[in-house]
Amino acid sequence: MVEIWNEVVEDGIAFPQTECLNEESGEKFFAEQSYTGVAQDAENGEIAGLYILHPNNIGRCGHISNASYAVKSEFRGNHIGERLVCDCQKKAEELGFRILQFNAVVKTNFSARHLYEKLEFVPLGTIPEGFLMKDGHYEDIVLYYYKLR
Repeated sequence: MVEIWNEVVEDGIAFPQTECLNEESGEKFFAEQSYTGVAQDAENGEIAGLYILHPNNIGRCGHISNASYAVKSEFRGNHIGERLVCDCQKKAEELGFRILQFNAVVKTNFSARHLYEKLEFVPLGTIPEGFLMKDGHYEDIVLYYYKLR
């Protein structure tokens, strides 16, 4: 899982993290989540993608969840992301969350935005230049939410 997570971090175009995980920090990171879901290759059991799910806030806003998704590059384009998001929606509801919110979808991440809108996530607005790209320029980010129940 660490390898897949780090691939997205190193790409520098989707996750806000700048530091990669090692085996020790990765084990701690994934264990701290409310849930970590995985998609496996049916043929060989290799992990093809994953998601993390956790509260977006605390207390009176603790019913709002947040998630991040990562698909190994060689498996992209096979609808694994869609299956991960759909599984995450079910799991978030099972865990008692009422809303799934994405805080920082990079505006130029068209495949993610298309998927979220296809699955009826609602764009809330844009934060101009909210994401520092790996090459040093800034891109807008879009916030999304989905009402689970």
